[in-house]
Amino acid sequence: MAGGARCRRNTEKWQFGAMKVANLLTLFLFLTISSQLPIYARAGGFDVPAGAVIYGVMPTVFGTGGFRSVTAKLDYLQKQGVDILWICPINETDDPSAISYSITDYYKIREDFGTEDDFREMVIEAHRHKMKVLIDFVPNHTSNRHPYFLDAESEGKTSRYYPFYDRDSQGNPTYYFGWDNLPNLNYSNMEVRTMMTDALKYWITNFQVDGYRLDAAWGPRQRAQDFWPKLEASLSAIKSNVLLLAEAGARDPYYFQNGFDLAYDWSETLGHWAWENIFENPQTAGAKLISALQASRHSPQQIARFLNNNDTGKRFISRFGPEMTRVAAVLQHSVPGVPIVYSGDDVGAEFDPYDDPAPISWSDPHKLRSHYKKLAELRERLPALHSGDFVLTSIQRNASGLAFFRSAESSELLVILNFGNKADFTIAVPERYRKRFAVSSLLDELSGQKKTRRPVSGQDTINVQMPARSALILRP
Repeated sequence: MAGGARCRRNTEKWQFGAMKVANLLTLFLFLTISSQLPIYARAGGFDVPAGAVIYGVMPTVFGTGGFRSVTAKLDYLQKQGVDILWICPINETDDPSAISYSITDYYKIREDFGTEDDFREMVIEAHRHKMKVLIDFVPNHTSNRHPYFLDAESEGKTSRYYPFYDRDSQGNPTYYFGWDNLPNLNYSNMEVRTMMTDALKYWITNFQVDGYRLDAAWGPRQRAQDFWPKLEASLSAIKSNVLLLAEAGARDPYYFQNGFDLAYDWSETLGHWAWENIFENPQTAGAKLISALQASRHSPQQIARFLNNNDTGKRFISRFGPEMTRVAAVLQHSVPGVPIVYSGDDVGAEFDPYDDPAPISWSDPHKLRSHYKKLAELRERLPALHSGDFVLTSIQRNASGLAFFRSAESSELLVILNFGNKADFTIAVPERYRKRFAVSSLLDELSGQKKTRRPVSGQDTINVQMPARSALILRP
């Protein structure tokens, strides 16, 4: 979000600085991992299509036509394997930035994105292309220029809207971080609950959206824990398969127990990516990912996995380069969860979402388009990648790599990722997979080429030569 007083997150840019945990300790922990780590149980019963890929949409980077520019790209997005569109906030705002969470009217569309007819046409066309549409909605707060807040400030306690806002013991509006222009709503007030529920129903009923990414979902959760399950029940009464993505950490089981289908891949620290500070040192990336993945054991299939989103600032490819991006994209699409590909990730676009970027070039200088398309195709085709069991395993004497097995139905896969330099990987094969992987060659689903299994004593390890910053998805 753009800086200055209008900026919602000017103090919340995520940090990707150097890891301060001692590398030697991390390496030691990695080398002492057992050859078979716990299996993550499958999650089920949520309203996300199997193998789904979410695409985060900033209309302004698609072109100068707002929703019309997005509609013009739907053929392309469908061919890329996109299943769900997440559209950044569309509501009327006092902030002209490319993305704004400073809402002044929950029923109106910001003019620079287009008209109601433009938005309706985009949703209709997305559905025709077999894509669901989520809109980014802001229930935690309003703008301080929202008519209700202005009335409360002007009239004080005599204003009908004074109790609509959460207040401290002195009667001052509360807000989070430095967002003093974004006063929190008071969910102890039944009129506020009705107001927000009705607004969320409106876009489903009148525009047939399929669900919401609910901004700062952790805020109402802190202030009124019973609101989210009641909201989900109200929305499900008018749309049985409504899809809800919480901007909140997936490690907190509350969200999946109270109506949300997906939540963010954050650590226990609010707003911090679970894979933060991992890719800066490729030689220990695998070891650190082991720890991060082990910490995300609750309903892992419902974790929204991302390399970029609206809040991550400078793009992943700008920080780590195209080769690391290719490997990280395989990671994102092959671990349990649902990947979010953000505007232009698939063509290596470089920008900061809150710097009001111009429309991006879709020229794909790093040849990433086919890579992302292939990953989406594999998630769709191979049940093991989108809903299977997940078994981490160890790589002998190398902390730069990560290896894990995926299995579902009759499909079994071994995913190997090398974030560091060229190396020989000796990978432990858990007993349950030894019979299937005791073959002379394995098919790499990414390249379509067969990889010869290098001879080793016994069948409890696989030896593979991995080029620098490379990935394999191997099938017997």
